[in-house]
Amino acid sequence: MTVRKLQQPRGWAFSFAVPIVKPLLLATTRRDWRGGERIPATGGFVLVLNHVSHVDPLLAAHLLYDHGRLPRYLAKSGLFRNRLLAFFLRAAGQIPVHRATTSAVGAYDAAVEAVRRGECVVVYPEGTITRDPDLWPMRGKTGAARIALATGCPVVPVGQWGAQELLAPYTKVPHLVPRKKVTMLVGDPVDLADLSGQHDEQGTRAVAVQRATDRIMAAITTLVEQVRGQQAPAERFDMRRGGTPADGHPQDRKDTA
Repeated sequence: MTVRKLQQPRGWAFSFAVPIVKPLLLATTRRDWRGGERIPATGGFVLVLNHVSHVDPLLAAHLLYDHGRLPRYLAKSGLFRNRLLAFFLRAAGQIPVHRATTSAVGAYDAAVEAVRRGECVVVYPEGTITRDPDLWPMRGKTGAARIALATGCPVVPVGQWGAQELLAPYTKVPHLVPRKKVTMLVGDPVDLADLSGQHDEQGTRAVAVQRATDRIMAAITTLVEQVRGQQAPAERFDMRRGGTPADGHPQDRKDTA
């Protein structure tokens, strides 16, 4: 069900991918898009979602495309190691992120510029698929908050559930039959207005960014609770405390002894 028609040019990469990917998603999933009218029809904004499966970016792109927007992702740099894939991803406007390096600043600058050009930048604030045992949202990273505070753009939260049934976390074999129900609930923009001025003041910047991040994760978690009909843990899972590596399978835990 297309709610809004795409107004911006797709470019060759999306023109190539959409006729292939969208029919596959329609054949393997049942969509339950809720609150899509809250996705801005025009202008730059950041879309933030919880992360439960490697197919999440395809499903988020489907949601946005059905509401007349194209996604620009902050994508792991490892995806750009293949030259052909890197060529395609860059043509589609995706932004490589080199984690834990000085190059990450370049990704932040590119995301800020994309928002200022009026584009939708998609961010998974957890930084990776959740390591929470019950797949609840984890403690968030600050990238989405920093982009929002730098640009003053809306931050639109989404709570999603069901993608893990299509492709379980950290697995490679999808379960295509029967079709899996995927629910995405779009919430109201996260109110960060009171933090914008603090972000510009020396000495309070880090506090403002963390408060913004906490609000973003709280909004996402509330939406996930509504979708799942359950209550999230009082404290969000923190990979740093659990000795869980930032990349790879969650069972590959660091030796903290």
